[in-house]
Amino acid sequence: MRFSANLGFLWADRPLPDAIRAAKLAGFDAVECHWPYAVPIADTKAALEETGLRMLGLNTSRGNTAIGENGLAALPGREADARAAIDEALAYAAGLSAPSVHVMAGNTGGPRARRTFCENLAYACDVAGDKTTILIEPLNPYNAPGYFLTSTEQAASIIREVGRPNLKLMFDFYHIQIIEGDVTRRFETLLPLIGHVQIASVPDRAAPDHGELDYAFVLPKVRKLGWDQPIGAEYLPETGMPPDTSWLSRYTAL
Repeated sequence: MRFSANLGFLWADRPLPDAIRAAKLAGFDAVECHWPYAVPIADTKAALEETGLRMLGLNTSRGNTAIGENGLAALPGREADARAAIDEALAYAAGLSAPSVHVMAGNTGGPRARRTFCENLAYACDVAGDKTTILIEPLNPYNAPGYFLTSTEQAASIIREVGRPNLKLMFDFYHIQIIEGDVTRRFETLLPLIGHVQIASVPDRAAPDHGELDYAFVLPKVRKLGWDQPIGAEYLPETGMPPDTSWLSRYTAL
């Protein structure tokens, strides 16, 4: 199997180009990130070309984090800001030939929020065209209290309502295990809607080699079901320590 280092968490203490180089040295096949916008596209692109790694995706801006914003796309009345964030993310992704953008919904709820989210997602998909996949991701209430998107059922319903072929589900086993469980059956059912996969241990969100999710079972199942794209390793290193990547060689052999 192939794996992508999520540089929002891994080597996050380094400038993004240096984090890309570290991911290459650690043996990852690709990288992904959260919010790279403070780094010039040219600098990120140069590091990718140097290492031969591909940037798989990035997130739209969270908004004003000082007041607790965690995305903009489902916030009624913030459509202009949400679409500016979408345009920003798509432009950065295009500069790197990154195939996906995760559009963050934000902390909100209710029918107006759903309508707003669907309208903004339709905008994102139409602007992206066939060049970029738009992803949405349910987040668990412990890590993201108040977040709009809280289940795979809700996400699947929104994907079908928006009705764009380039709108897909980001299936993060860490979040889905906490929210819903039954992850391998759920993955199989939702596979036609899935655009990217992420992993971490549960419940501590550390390296995916311990805890209540047995990736030695999960990952071969994912492989058997036909998933052949790099899987995003979005986990938290131990405080003050470099990322533990000892698990990587074990799973790449699957």
